[in-house]
Amino acid sequence: MRIALDAMGSDQFPRPDVEGAVMAAREYGEEVLLIGDEKLVRPALESFAPEKLPITLIHAPEMLTMQEKGLALALKAKQKEPKTSMAVGVDLVKQGRADAFVTMGNTGAAASVAFFRLGMLPGIERPALAPVFPTRKGFCVVLDIGINPDLQPKNLMEFAVMGAVYAEAVRGVKRPRVALLSNGEEAGKGNFLVREATPLFAESGLNFTGNAEPKEVYAGNVDVLVTDGFTGNVFLKSSEAVAKLIVDTMKEKILGGSLPVKLGGLLVKPALADIKKMLDPSEEGAAPLLGVDGLVFIGHGRSDSLAVKNAIRVAAGAARSGMQDLIRKEISRLASGTPGAS
Repeated sequence: MRIALDAMGSDQFPRPDVEGAVMAAREYGEEVLLIGDEKLVRPALESFAPEKLPITLIHAPEMLTMQEKGLALALKAKQKEPKTSMAVGVDLVKQGRADAFVTMGNTGAAASVAFFRLGMLPGIERPALAPVFPTRKGFCVVLDIGINPDLQPKNLMEFAVMGAVYAEAVRGVKRPRVALLSNGEEAGKGNFLVREATPLFAESGLNFTGNAEPKEVYAGNVDVLVTDGFTGNVFLKSSEAVAKLIVDTMKEKILGGSLPVKLGGLLVKPALADIKKMLDPSEEGAAPLLGVDGLVFIGHGRSDSLAVKNAIRVAAGAARSGMQDLIRKEISRLASGTPGAS
């Protein structure tokens, strides 16, 4: 696979981005198109990769930052001649010169650039960011987690289809269980959006299991959780905060405890390491922006080289799966009213 990578994406650019590209090229053999300001990126590349690797540096003189918003962002996203690293990377996907684009940059900027330069897949109105949440039994794809704060029921239905395809084609979950995030498991619970979307889900042909509270998600009883971007973002940030609180508190109690407590801490250290790895977003690297007409993956600005490497791996896997064609097929089936078993 040929993956376009924004070398100016992470908070500490370009070193983590470049090092992650080098790690991916060495470990996975993927071809990486490294995009960014050549005078900054080339020295980093030469320091990390003295040997010949399948990495090509493509110059982009500008970058989009966290300060880019509103009209100014839209104008840069739509400009005919691409100058920013995001626009150059997305255009490579549009032109078929790259199989996917990966960035650790501003989520809103990346979504805007992808929306304006790639357009949407036929039958889909809104894109959705779909990260993977760790659960007791594996993982759950959650969408949307921040792109769309206000939605219609049909948008949630589109998200469900895309999430189910991603879970099955890329993540290997056979007939994934799909649920709506709600404040109760019983039918009729939830706000207006959830209640109005429920009949659409029930008639969709998806493996719809009804409403799900967060506890059901973390218990591993849901494979694809669907919600609006506002609720999803609160769910994401609350989950991250609670996970950090638990890990930090355990560490403080062990380090500040008595000798027996410290000895016990040594005994459980391997288990704590496994838990920390499970909760570490670097293990996934980036989440897909589903719905746009091309593969785009967006990661955290605080990503390190491991996260960048894993993001390239996940993007390459999605490209190999033919996910985009499968989403087109399922959306077409849904629109025609044909029964299915997604």
